[in-house]
Amino acid sequence: MKRIFLFLATNIAILVVLSIAWFVISSVFGLDPMHAAGGGLNHGTLLVFATIFGFGGAFISLWLSKPIAKWSTGAKVIDKPSNSAENWLLSTVQRQARQAGIGMPEVAIFDSPEPNAFATGATKNRSMVAVSTGLLQNMKQDEVEAVLGHEVSHIANGDMVTLTLIQGVLNTFVIFLSRVIGHFIDRVILKNDSGMGIGYFVSVIVMQIILGIAAAAVVCWFSRKREFRADTGGAQLAGRRKMVDALARLQSYQGGASTLPDNMAAFGIRGGAMARVFSTHPPLEERIAALQKGA
Repeated sequence: MKRIFLFLATNIAILVVLSIAWFVISSVFGLDPMHAAGGGLNHGTLLVFATIFGFGGAFISLWLSKPIAKWSTGAKVIDKPSNSAENWLLSTVQRQARQAGIGMPEVAIFDSPEPNAFATGATKNRSMVAVSTGLLQNMKQDEVEAVLGHEVSHIANGDMVTLTLIQGVLNTFVIFLSRVIGHFIDRVILKNDSGMGIGYFVSVIVMQIILGIAAAAVVCWFSRKREFRADTGGAQLAGRRKMVDALARLQSYQGGASTLPDNMAAFGIRGGAMARVFSTHPPLEERIAALQKGA
């Protein structure tokens, strides 16, 4: 879940920054090919612009995903194992990566009391698997092995690249629609005949954030579907029984008074209708049932 949260947040921030930069450049140099003579919108040029910036922003987010994950979590990559636990982590990920047919990912540990893990990276052969100290301390070795298999499967399935392509399409619509709405507000509501006043600028930024959040719901839906596939992959790499036990152990953490934070938990989610829409992971009971049904 950390992986998707960071990607979505980075993507929205990049789109806003690119939009501000474009507004500044077009204002300084007087260049705005998206606006036709008379202040109207050139929809064809706008669509090309939206596509280039939309996919560009998504791929920049993908490229930055690993360094941002390291920075935001404080994850330390294991270059040389200093104890038996780190040695086991490296050897387990290496074995699973070989089974999955991908290059050896970087393996990192970050400090968190919650049992968390995530995988990220721009390509299958330039990826990273990170686990929390809480995961290593609170789960059995067989269960940790299943969690690692789940994350390695995300890499092998190319989930980050597929997610980036989907985000690129959504970004294109977000950029296009935000400017159409901004132009309408500026010309019709605020009565600005120039076609690119402050009302247009503010409206575009606000709508880009709002539409970006709506697009995030679509990405979260896609992510929930991919979790079942990663569970299947984890079961193939570590064993179905281990995968079920790992999910059941994580489910036990949700049975108490508190639940795992949405933006940090690798496997858990919170209840509620809105939480379900913006959750990147299906309910644990559904995932356990899917594994048991497929046995």
